[in-house]
Amino acid sequence: MSNSSSITQFLLLPFTDTRELQLLHFWLFLGIYLAALLGNGLIITTIAWDQHLHTPMYFFLLHLALLDLGSISTTLPKSMASSLWDSRTISYIGCAAQVFHVSFFFGAEYSLLTIMSYDRYVAICKLLHYGSLLGSRACVHMAAAAWAAGFLYSLLHTANTFSLPLCKGNALGQFFCEIPHILKLSCSHSYLRELGVIMFSASFFEGCFVFIVVSYVQILRAVLRIPSEQGRHKAFSTCLPHLAVVSLFLSTGMFAYLKPSSISSPSLDLVVSVLYSVVPPAVNPLIYSMRNQELKVALKKLIQSFFFQQQ
Repeated sequence: MSNSSSITQFLLLPFTDTRELQLLHFWLFLGIYLAALLGNGLIITTIAWDQHLHTPMYFFLLHLALLDLGSISTTLPKSMASSLWDSRTISYIGCAAQVFHVSFFFGAEYSLLTIMSYDRYVAICKLLHYGSLLGSRACVHMAAAAWAAGFLYSLLHTANTFSLPLCKGNALGQFFCEIPHILKLSCSHSYLRELGVIMFSASFFEGCFVFIVVSYVQILRAVLRIPSEQGRHKAFSTCLPHLAVVSLFLSTGMFAYLKPSSISSPSLDLVVSVLYSVVPPAVNPLIYSMRNQELKVALKKLIQSFFFQQQ
């Protein structure tokens, strides 16, 4: 029986042991990763470049794209390298760093999505006070609070996870270092400390969830009071991308962590982990750009400006 002091590396769960399928996995993840880099990179560049998009909504969207880039860059490159070189190992320090960054980007993104729901609430329910409630200084403070919340959330979970003695081997049933699978290797009886961390996390996520729900209840009430159907559609359409991103983020995450143990299996866990760790960062740029005419126009101008300068 080993403990955490003697563990120098962990073994990740491969998607397949067949060499041809490993290469297929590499090329598939490479395509998804490049698409996420391109989509989020274009959103960041477009918002930073176009002065017309320097508004609170796009300011927060820029930060969301940054978090998505960080999130997908934490898990996919290592997984692609493992498939390409047929290696399952990740160092103890590398695993701790991956846990820290996954938790950080997850917590910061959830905090930012909560702030973005407040932005939509003010834009529809308190339109006359939009400039005063969401001035440039207030937006910077809110974004900084989201990043800080992610950092504190991550620091707490990483410190708690890797302070526990690990005596049940070093094989993780996941393609990246995930806290629940590391805790399965623990032989600790520090139930009170683990319970405290769980209660803190539950309070954090429940508080954000309640805030989002209350915001959208108020938004829906305000939209229904708009006399014209066209006005109602235009008002609520500005909320649809954010609502879609929140739904995707929460549904995949909740299914991953709250699914019944009776239906749990290594293959299902792998699929579910891809859904909540890979799909949202890759799909979010598409969700926000599909129905956003301002972003489309700005992106078109950016591309035209780029090619014009090349000529």
